[in-house]
Amino acid sequence: MSKLEQILILDPPGDLRFRGPFTDVVTANLKLRNPSDRRVCFKVKTTAPRRYCVRPNSGLIDPGASVTVSVMLQPFDYDPNEKSKHKFMVQSILVPAGASDLEALWKDAKPDDLMDSKLRCVFEMPSDLEKVSEPESSKASSGSRAAGLSTDDAETRRLLEESKRLQAEVGKLLEENRQLKDEGLRMRKANQFDSSVSRSSAAMLSKDPASRSLPSLLVVIAALFIGFFLGKFVL
Repeated sequence: MSKLEQILILDPPGDLRFRGPFTDVVTANLKLRNPSDRRVCFKVKTTAPRRYCVRPNSGLIDPGASVTVSVMLQPFDYDPNEKSKHKFMVQSILVPAGASDLEALWKDAKPDDLMDSKLRCVFEMPSDLEKVSEPESSKASSGSRAAGLSTDDAETRRLLEESKRLQAEVGKLLEENRQLKDEGLRMRKANQFDSSVSRSSAAMLSKDPASRSLPSLLVVIAALFIGFFLGKFVL
């Protein structure tokens, strides 16, 4: 006699996916639906019972009803290079009319009466988590760096403004110094001109014999005039 096909409809049908990070309990839900007109008894088994907590791990599903099984993966150190070999199996059996002792039903069930479905466990890290997992702890530090940068920017702006102010003052002082230099140069030129004129005048007087004899000539002329008038008065 061939093995009975699973009467329950499983959702998901083949893989139980657990999404990290796995530093806390991660839960995957498995929905079992009974599409038949008979009651179905089920059990959920795993190859790694210490790593998972299953609630409920067994039960009874009425015709047309469904049950959600929570499979809770316990925290562990995730290694992306390690492939998961964990598997789950959902066994089910049709409940005969009038049966009430489910434990006895499972104990007395023949292998050909059992239906089962196997599921593979898949561990996955979301792509965004894979990108963030490494710098996740650095987000706070990046925030502090941003704050530090903003503080540095304010300090830089203050230093730039102070530098501009100092440059303006230096430019003003240089302009005043240039004006003072120009004024001093003009004064020196004027003094040089005055001194050169004085020296040239003195040189001319010292070099002109006529200028030196002019007082004597005047005295002689005056004496002649005086003698002429005195002589004329006496006569």
